[in-house]
Amino acid sequence: MAVSRALRRLLRIRELEEEQGRIALESALGELNRLKQAQQATLERDRRGRRLVASSAQTGTFEDRLAGMEETRAAGRVALALKPRVWDAEQDVAGLREGYLARRVERRQAKTLIEEAETRDAQDTERRSQQGLDDWFRNRLHRAEAVAHEVQPAGSAARANHSAARKDNMSAHEETSMCPETANRAALKET
Repeated sequence: MAVSRALRRLLRIRELEEEQGRIALESALGELNRLKQAQQATLERDRRGRRLVASSAQTGTFEDRLAGMEETRAAGRVALALKPRVWDAEQDVAGLREGYLARRVERRQAKTLIEEAETRDAQDTERRSQQGLDDWFRNRLHRAEAVAHEVQPAGSAARANHSAARKDNMSAHEETSMCPETANRAALKET
């Protein structure tokens, strides 16, 4: 049984689905990384604000203290806004990763089905080829034996000639290839 076009189409569809899943996953991962970088920037902004407040306490500048407190407060608001978005992005990435892995498994299953069918086809072809060669050789031996029995009288001389015919047949086989086409060419040359 040859691999059907439907199976090959199924494999191609699975490959396309896997590729789309991979692209969607990479996009979601990029978004998640962007949000995490924004969180890190917010944390750094909060640290800068705290340092500004601490330095203003030593220098006594009121404007630096207010600016530091405002930086810390703004960083807190941004962090609160980013937290649910990061959580949602992580959930999206987890779902897309599962979908991608499921599509990958489906593609591999389709590929395995095709490979198994191709292996079975190759084995069947090899088996048929070997069977044809075996049949050809067996028929050749039987023809030689039949000719030897028709020509020789019964008795010990017949057995001796039968053995000689078999040896001649084996040597003729060694001279020609095991391929029936080569044997047919040799037979045509003899006539």
